[in-house]
Amino acid sequence: MRMFGRPKGMLGRFGGIIMARMNQAFTYWVIDLLDIQPNDKVLEVGFGSGVGIQRLSKLASAGYIAGIDYSQEMVEQATTRNMAEIKAGLVDLRQGSVESLPFEDNTFDKALAVNSMQVWPDALVGLREVRRVMKVGGRIALGFTSYSGQSSTGLTQILTTAGFTQARLVETDRGFCVLAMA
Repeated sequence: MRMFGRPKGMLGRFGGIIMARMNQAFTYWVIDLLDIQPNDKVLEVGFGSGVGIQRLSKLASAGYIAGIDYSQEMVEQATTRNMAEIKAGLVDLRQGSVESLPFEDNTFDKALAVNSMQVWPDALVGLREVRRVMKVGGRIALGFTSYSGQSSTGLTQILTTAGFTQARLVETDRGFCVLAMA
């Protein structure tokens, strides 16, 4: 948990380096499912070392990318990785919890979390909070690799309970993703 779930200290920093390498291709696949447009405003919950943020800032080059991560170590790694985009005002990375997002209602067109929801204290509360900051018609993607420990059973139902619609599961040999509309 200290190394991967909620990275902290030296083990957490090392875990971030490992996660960046292991999850990059899968994270890119999840991002591609969202069909990011140049002007999109996108939120990533649990951005880890920031490889997804880096890709998002290239795709939404005239938009706004925000991220929240529980781990100070991951905020530091992602900030280093995305410094130019942060200085340009394109990227905003913050330490915090999904249960209390520091963003206004109806802000984001797209949202994603990769290998993150399984460590949220309360997935339903977190998803309701993500729904609050999303625009009507926005899209969410929750991706899980095979080693995340997350089962796909019940995920479409929890998204529906949280206020999302059209929830559906997409599977690949690397894991799965649940997509839905706000």
